[in-house]
Amino acid sequence: MTGDLWVLSATAATVGFLHTITGPDHYLPFVMIGRARHWSYARLASVTVLCGIGHVLSSIVIALVGVAAGIALSRLQALEGLRGNWAAYALMGFGIAYMLWGLRKAWRGETHSHLHRHADGTVHSHPHHHLDSEHLHPHGENESITVWVLFAIFVLGPCEPLIPLAMVPAARHSWMGLLWIALIFGLLTVGTMTATALFLYSGVRRISLPWLERYMHALAGLVIALSGAAIVFLGL
Repeated sequence: MTGDLWVLSATAATVGFLHTITGPDHYLPFVMIGRARHWSYARLASVTVLCGIGHVLSSIVIALVGVAAGIALSRLQALEGLRGNWAAYALMGFGIAYMLWGLRKAWRGETHSHLHRHADGTVHSHPHHHLDSEHLHPHGENESITVWVLFAIFVLGPCEPLIPLAMVPAARHSWMGLLWIALIFGLLTVGTMTATALFLYSGVRRISLPWLERYMHALAGLVIALSGAAIVFLGL
């Protein structure tokens, strides 16, 4: 590896970390959805990694296609900017929709029943409220839809700093160099997303207020919507 590529690798790692840590939309949606749905650490990490890989790969594919087709850097950056706007509005819309669903769920005060098996082998069924602390457990309703919607939004969302970084080895006709820089940037981006989400989740999941549990889904939607709004109006 040449000295220039080492410098570019360090730059890609630094930019990947800063690009992620300064963008709350990269980790807050997972923290809040995970808290609302009582995800395990493993579940939170797997969903974050999945969305992170989709997030990075979409920009890598665009960079590779752009280089192969000889598309100018300015045009690729314009495309990434457009994708960024679409993703921000999509995140905002998803957050608002999830918040409204959470409010509806809270106001309806739904109850449901499950079979419960006791230590002596007795099995019985009885209805209970979603927020009953004695029977608190995760529910899978709409979870897969939620995860795949998040995945689609992250695939749509660009890694804007990756394009100019990839253009340096591309200008030297070094495909291996381009893929190496993309790998370094991707690892730091996905790694930072996952580590930050897990760190924040370890604190958020300890917050246990009965009145808050009722509106946890609505609060998650609000935070996600605000994350999207921060991109649109504050350029984060």
